Amino acid sequence: MSLLKNFVTVGGATASSRVLGFVRDSFMAAAVGTGPVADAFLVAFRFPNLFRRLFAEGAFSSAFIPLFAKTLEGEGAAEARRFGSEALAALLAVLIAVTVVAEIAMVPLMYVMAPGFAADPEKFDLSVLLTRIAFPYLTLISLTALYSGVLNAGGRFAAAASAPALLNIVFVGALAWVILDGHSNTATAGIALSWATLVGGLLQLAVVVVASRRAGLGLRLVRPRITPGVKRLAALALPGVVSGGVTQINIVIGTIIASLAPGAVSYLYYADRIYQLPLGIVGATIAVVMLPDLARQIRAGRDDLVHHTQNRSLEFAMALTVPAAIALVVIATPVVQVLYQRGAFTAADTRETAAALIAFSVGLPSFVLIKVFSPAFYAREDTKTPMWFAAVGMVVNVVLSLALFPFLAHVGIAIATSVAGWANAILLGATLWRRGQLVPDRAVTRNLPLVVAASAVMGAVVFGGGLLAEPWFADGRVLWRAGAMAVLCGAGLLVYAVLVQLAGVMDFRRVVKAALRRR
Repeated sequence: MSLLKNFVTVGGATASSRVLGFVRDSFMAAAVGTGPVADAFLVAFRFPNLFRRLFAEGAFSSAFIPLFAKTLEGEGAAEARRFGSEALAALLAVLIAVTVVAEIAMVPLMYVMAPGFAADPEKFDLSVLLTRIAFPYLTLISLTALYSGVLNAGGRFAAAASAPALLNIVFVGALAWVILDGHSNTATAGIALSWATLVGGLLQLAVVVVASRRAGLGLRLVRPRITPGVKRLAALALPGVVSGGVTQINIVIGTIIASLAPGAVSYLYYADRIYQLPLGIVGATIAVVMLPDLARQIRAGRDDLVHHTQNRSLEFAMALTVPAAIALVVIATPVVQVLYQRGAFTAADTRETAAALIAFSVGLPSFVLIKVFSPAFYAREDTKTPMWFAAVGMVVNVVLSLALFPFLAHVGIAIATSVAGWANAILLGATLWRRGQLVPDRAVTRNLPLVVAASAVMGAVVFGGGLLAEPWFADGRVLWRAGAMAVLCGAGLLVYAVLVQLAGVMDFRRVVKAALRRR
């Protein structure tokens, strides 16, 4: 029940943030659409996030959380705080150096990140300006990730999971001003969004710093030193840096290729935002909860608890992700219409974005499986194996992106991303199984086929409902579209819930009880 409660706690907070994210993206679609300002800001926003996933959510967190959790479990809070403070100093020094170099070299970096923008000097210059404003967000969000790791290792999940909502709230406020003050589709809109990025990052950091102090896990800012703890952290993080770098190379290559076609960067961004909802709620939630739990269980030698945690996480992930993927495939166009089609976002933009969404959604279960399988390696301080498999995924992604883009444009990039995701997930899962570190129990082998069957039935119902509701989705009134989507999603959810409840796959009464008990 504790595992389920933690899933619900993190998932609930993440879901709230993602809903706010959709409100943000709806405002952004109306304010800047898929034009040059949108492309310029999205590159500016993606650039610090590229390094963030490298230093924060990727290599650093994967190495830091198991070490911090094991130190906290075995040596106490005082020693854990000392190690955390040393890690904070080392990370901050690296972040400051990266930020200074990037700010100075932003023009040549932009030629690498978005070479297609060079054909439009005004768009290129705006991209450089916006990226220079937004880039310090890297430092803020990376420190937020470190403090979030401290809280998660201590079993405190709520504050870290809730903090991202603040960025979306600030974005919505900035976009509301842009629209109401008549700055839609102007450089002023991009500048406002870039400054909003910094303000939101600062608020997120403040929340987790305060929460860690209240939890008795506050860190001190000390002089950076190469201590044994920092050396061990660096040794574990280095393969993760390579692995994270490989992942980010995929994103960079996708952006480079997409920049060659007008609007492609924006189409991929808006589609990515939609499939990131289930990925963020389910995949990120499971990764956040699993990693510190597995680290403690492995340290204690409790293989029975390790297998239980992995099996229940796999079950929970697929029970929520498979139906989400099928639903996004069969009603991609209505979903994009409801969320984005207004203002500067046209019907043609909807068609292009929906095509990318379908391609991304095919890979959605694989992206979640990567989140489920990876903690088993990181908790055992094995960061090299995921690195090699990420490299395989990169090769697959690059080759397919280059091969498909001339024929399928941005959709080819989305297809390549999904195929690479499946390659990575299969390699991770097969390796754990071969090592005896992934032992599916009877419940998993029974329930997963039932999940697929129930999802297929739900998909058929939703597809049929979508055809019947086409007149409502084609209506220009936002409330009509939203109402039709709410009914359609509600019907699909009801059908799926009844089927899995009757099949004994998931007890929704336990989920509701856990939700009511979460703090």
